[in-house]
Amino acid sequence: MTAAENVCYTLINVPMDSEPPSEMSLKNDLEKGDVKLKTEALKKVIIMILNGEKLPGLLMTIIRFVLPLQDHTIKKLLLVFWEIVPKTTPDGRLLQEMILVCDAYRKDLQHPNEFIRGSTLRFLCKLKEAELLEPLMPAIRACLEHRHSYVRRNAVLAIYTIYRNFEHLIPDAPELIHDFLVNEKDASCKRNAFMMLIHADQDRALDYLSTCIDQVQTFGDILQLVIVELIYKVCHANPSERARFIRCIYNLLQSSSPAVKYEAAGTLVTLSSAPTAIKAAAQCYIDLIIKESDNNVKLIVLDRLIELKEHPSHERVLQDLVMDILRVLSTPDLEVRKKTLQLALDLVSSRNVEELVIVLKKEVIKTNNVTEHEDTDKYRQLLVRTLHSCSVRFPDMAANVIPVLMEFLSDNNEAAAADVLEFVREAIQRFDNLRPLIVEKMLEVFHAIKSVKIYRGALWILGEYCSTKEDIQSVMTEVRRSLGEIPIVESEIKKEAGELKPEEEVSVGPAQKLVTEMGTYATQSALSSSRPAKKEEDRPPLRGFLLDGDFFVAASLATTLTKIALRYVSLVQEKKKQNSFNAEAMLLMATILHLGKSSLPKKPITDDDVDRISLCLKVLSECSPLMNDIFNKECRQSLSHMLSAKLEEEKLSQKKESEKRNVTIQPDDPISFMQLTAKNEMSSKEDQFQLSLLAAMGNTQRKEAADPLASKLNKVTQLTGFSDPVYAEAYVHVNQYDIVLDVLVVNQTSDTLQNCTLELATLGDLKLVEKPSPLTLAPHDFANIKANVKVASTENGIIFGNVVYDVSGAASDRNCVVLSDIHIDIMDYIQPASCTDAEFRQMWAEFEWENKVTVNTNIIDLNEYLQHILKSTNMKCLTPEKALSGYCGFMAANLYARSIFGEDALANVSIEKPIHLGPEAPVTGHIRIRAKSQGMALSLGDKINLSQKKSSL
Repeated sequence: MTAAENVCYTLINVPMDSEPPSEMSLKNDLEKGDVKLKTEALKKVIIMILNGEKLPGLLMTIIRFVLPLQDHTIKKLLLVFWEIVPKTTPDGRLLQEMILVCDAYRKDLQHPNEFIRGSTLRFLCKLKEAELLEPLMPAIRACLEHRHSYVRRNAVLAIYTIYRNFEHLIPDAPELIHDFLVNEKDASCKRNAFMMLIHADQDRALDYLSTCIDQVQTFGDILQLVIVELIYKVCHANPSERARFIRCIYNLLQSSSPAVKYEAAGTLVTLSSAPTAIKAAAQCYIDLIIKESDNNVKLIVLDRLIELKEHPSHERVLQDLVMDILRVLSTPDLEVRKKTLQLALDLVSSRNVEELVIVLKKEVIKTNNVTEHEDTDKYRQLLVRTLHSCSVRFPDMAANVIPVLMEFLSDNNEAAAADVLEFVREAIQRFDNLRPLIVEKMLEVFHAIKSVKIYRGALWILGEYCSTKEDIQSVMTEVRRSLGEIPIVESEIKKEAGELKPEEEVSVGPAQKLVTEMGTYATQSALSSSRPAKKEEDRPPLRGFLLDGDFFVAASLATTLTKIALRYVSLVQEKKKQNSFNAEAMLLMATILHLGKSSLPKKPITDDDVDRISLCLKVLSECSPLMNDIFNKECRQSLSHMLSAKLEEEKLSQKKESEKRNVTIQPDDPISFMQLTAKNEMSSKEDQFQLSLLAAMGNTQRKEAADPLASKLNKVTQLTGFSDPVYAEAYVHVNQYDIVLDVLVVNQTSDTLQNCTLELATLGDLKLVEKPSPLTLAPHDFANIKANVKVASTENGIIFGNVVYDVSGAASDRNCVVLSDIHIDIMDYIQPASCTDAEFRQMWAEFEWENKVTVNTNIIDLNEYLQHILKSTNMKCLTPEKALSGYCGFMAANLYARSIFGEDALANVSIEKPIHLGPEAPVTGHIRIRAKSQGMALSLGDKINLSQKKSSL
């Protein structure tokens, strides 16, 4: 059935229950049936031949009874039939019957119907027999002058393939096509003809282009794309031609087709590094991003802009285009906006920071009015962080930014408000001249703050930075306003009793009971519990937080009141005023303590908060100078230390980034002179087409691999033993979502192995795309089999299987060699990434899968162990280097990574050095891994377990 020596192009599935038709019945249908029956019979014949049947007896029947028919469907099916049917005898000579077929096709090439002519020409592109093509050459040439473009463009393709395969049949093809191109008007015909000239005779293509270089803009986009490709290839091979064609590329940047503009911009950047060229290309990219509606296109083009920025000499040009880049923010997609803001922030300089800040402020104000889009809050956060970075790098901008941002402290979205608060805290500490402005603005929005976390932060800032008598009194007023009527417990009980008086006629019992039980109204029946809901809306914010049982804010308030009271005492000389202010602060703390101990709040006050408030009361009653120093000086110093450490870390990372981007030239580097460089030594520019082809095939080498061949050998896995009849080894190539297994199979016996098949199965989230086809291996012969596996998520996968084969001439069953398992390494999908502390904590709380790995290693140094884990898991350490420096016998660090599928992986390393076991004792502790999916958490844990111990070299 199957012929091992014939290549099988297509497999068409035939249902198992349907019996294959016999040759006789097919012959009968082809001879005597009507057109419909003949069509069905011809389809069956094609399927059988594709599946390996020979059917030589039907050849003459088809020539006699089917070939003369004029039905278009049958003609199309015959083209497929003649493509796949064996055309030669076993000794390689052409079958006699093929002369009749050749004559039929000569008639079809002169057929009045353009579809038949065109499809026949397409079929001729696939013929590999020169003897069949030779008689058809005059007819093919004549088709170049046909009235219909479909025929002409297929005639060009036919001439090109024949010239490429059998040049002697049409030696003057380039000249013929050049003449055709000069007179042709149709865009698709011109494109095919020009493409042929590029590959067959580049000089003629250049000659043609030179004659019409000024009309290039008027050509169709398909022809323009081919012209861009030609210019790139010519200028890459022969740099002296650049000046001749660069104007043409500039003109193509104005093309109406987005694809042409994109390719022309990419080509222009590789051909010239002049500022005008870079600016034109960047401008073109920005226009494409704004005009294209597809977000994927926007992201791809944005990546090209980011690549441009990486080049030090191009960065200056792009800095002038920052305002144009910000036009991209009109796109609603968050990912596009994120990349755009990051790019703008990288390019910002003292020349354009003012304009950038104005645009970002407008964007922030816009987000205030839009509530329906789910990404608005995240976008606002991004804008706040960008403005924060701008203000830190350019302090003059802070005064413009802060008033706008402080409006968002009262925002419902806590994350955005927290970012604003962090920014305000840094600004008020760094910029002394802005302190009055910030305090004034903070007092304005204080009452409107809705989130308890933001409220605490605002209290701290006011307590720390209110330095004038008026400000301190304003803070006290705001606190009193936010707390409502005091003492709280009594006023709440009175309120409860007062509000329920009108209801007493309806339900006297519950009302009386409610008052005597001191406000346990929250657990009452529907009649009375509907009242507090209304009442809660009217409560001042701080009072609401306390009644909800959140007393941590009360501890913060106590600290703030203590700070401002101690400062007030030092500012005001009158004893009466001093005592009055202190007494008011102490009254507020006392009433909060009373409330905490009562049964009014939903949760009682914790012991920690009681201790804190009691301590503040004691400090105020004694007013000792030592306490004054601790409260009013030490706190601010702690913040100052933290901010300076953070700034130092940022500067360090920026320095590393700039060092990475600086082009370093060694003193002994060779100097390349363009005029003296041979054509094949043009290493100054990489061939973009070659690179993109390699990338598409997944053959791009990682930058860190010093020797690609050495790294390839590391990935070879032995699948069978050396003494097995069939030896197999596999090279596992991971290319993002695909895994390609290149398996080498060696026949180590002296027998011919027939139907030698590689059977594979997978475990985990892997899927085998296709079954490898069977082979026949001669004695001591070898062959390569490729298998593709698709990957759907980040977890350890296993590929296992066996090799089965028949021994030629043996009567026994099929032989089988079981292969070793291939373990797919999770590290190929994990890439280091970074996130903020707040995001890390949020993910840590959300992720449900945790894997706790016990440290079991022979490494004795804490820092060395951490570096070893980072290297073996591809994760990034989020804990700053400064926090890890020094030695104290224990270490805690947060790690983060993201997979290429967008899955996050978090890890917390908690390790210590058991000193009591001596200096040579290994590190102990735990690593906790958290992930959204179980597979990720388990796989990462396995990886850490496998690589914990340091291998001795």
